[in-house]
Amino acid sequence: MLLATDLDGTFLGGTEDERKNLYHFINKHTDIALVFVTGRGLHSVLSLFTGDLMLPVPECFICDVGATILNGDTHEPIEPIHSSIEAKWPGKQRILEKLKDVPGLIPQDVPQERRCSFFFDENIDREKLEQTVQLLNCDLIMSADKFVDVLPKGVNKGNTLKQYITLLNYPADEILVAGDTFNDLSLFETGYKSVAVGNSEAGLISATKDKPHVYHAKNEGAGGILEAMKYFGFIS
Repeated sequence: MLLATDLDGTFLGGTEDERKNLYHFINKHTDIALVFVTGRGLHSVLSLFTGDLMLPVPECFICDVGATILNGDTHEPIEPIHSSIEAKWPGKQRILEKLKDVPGLIPQDVPQERRCSFFFDENIDREKLEQTVQLLNCDLIMSADKFVDVLPKGVNKGNTLKQYITLLNYPADEILVAGDTFNDLSLFETGYKSVAVGNSEAGLISATKDKPHVYHAKNEGAGGILEAMKYFGFIS
């Protein structure tokens, strides 16, 4: 099987025992392909391997909410997907310049590639934000009632994953995707077997409640992934 999973609140969530059980299972079964699909930048993801989490090493990193795709071993861009994303990006400075006058929008001070991330507060002018992003020919994702991501048009976690799956020619019925917030919605729209882990964002639950391929787990984080692997028959 191939497991494509969000990190914070999903693969990194759950109890310590649940995380250990999931990571041990993946490390033990070398036939499981692992893909990290995250809003973090690469350096933030790599910092996770310096601790005592015993994280399995994925074969692919999809970072920056889908705007970066790298080989898990070499950290080199995966082509031609990377170049197609790069070609659509108008540039960070242009985005910041156009959005500087949108009320309630605060730039995030984190490393970012081919995306711009912000916090927003109760003063956010959503209409002005949406119109400006549209004029930039970019896409907008708002999640967790505080995060805004501006991405190249058509670029998101789900679309980048689908391009990678096509590149691999991997069987669709052997794929499981996992997430917990609204910026994971595009993963659930791929049509692959999916799990919204326990304590997922209300917006994600609402948007996926009528999708038959989506399982809503009771357990949080890693526990929810294990629960879904059993539900879909990937493990007994």
